[in-house]
Amino acid sequence: MRLDKFICEATELTRNLAKKAIKSGDISCDGVIIKNAAFKVQTDMQICFEGEPIEVIGDRYIMLNKPVDTICSTTDEVYPSVISLLDVIKTDTLHIAGRLDVDTTGLVLITSDGQWSHKVASPKKECGKRYLINVAEELDNELVKQFESGICLKSEPEPLKPAKLEIIDSHTARLTITEGKYHQVKRMFAATGNKVIGLHREAVGKIELDEDLETSEWRYLTDEEVNSIK
Repeated sequence: MRLDKFICEATELTRNLAKKAIKSGDISCDGVIIKNAAFKVQTDMQICFEGEPIEVIGDRYIMLNKPVDTICSTTDEVYPSVISLLDVIKTDTLHIAGRLDVDTTGLVLITSDGQWSHKVASPKKECGKRYLINVAEELDNELVKQFESGICLKSEPEPLKPAKLEIIDSHTARLTITEGKYHQVKRMFAATGNKVIGLHREAVGKIELDEDLETSEWRYLTDEEVNSIK
């Protein structure tokens, strides 16, 4: 890889600023100042910018414990973006793999890997999303069979795919779905005459929200977690 391109992919510098840094003598390779932007960087070389080692940023996989009043968008709008909670560089290369509503909390996955995020979000991949739900009206045990059979939503031509409902108490349940239609969980309960008043995502596939993450905190996924998305 050319040195100027390497610097762009390892820092926030544009190509022009990278060339200026090289010309100014701010870049070294294995301790030697390099002033040639076309210099070919090999994988075993250590490149430093102003004396600090830098590396090309590969694909990133992040879990975030989303707070309320944030949006799953790459830019701030009426509410701040969840991306703004990340203390990382090159956020323009990141996107959200499966979105949550502004008032929904819990697990959000953020990545730079488009194929991986497609596997998370695509209904065809049947990657389950598990939610902890609080509702306004008392839950009936008959709902378990109803959700298993496929809830019918207004404006949807076909019933939803089977969903797993686990009733915890009179107003609390866990729900696992494999689709991601607009406001789906809220619409599913509305179709049964109930209203969701609290919604928290606990898991996506085999990736569980880290219980050590406080609201608004994040961490990189482990290799095992990344590879669990088939």
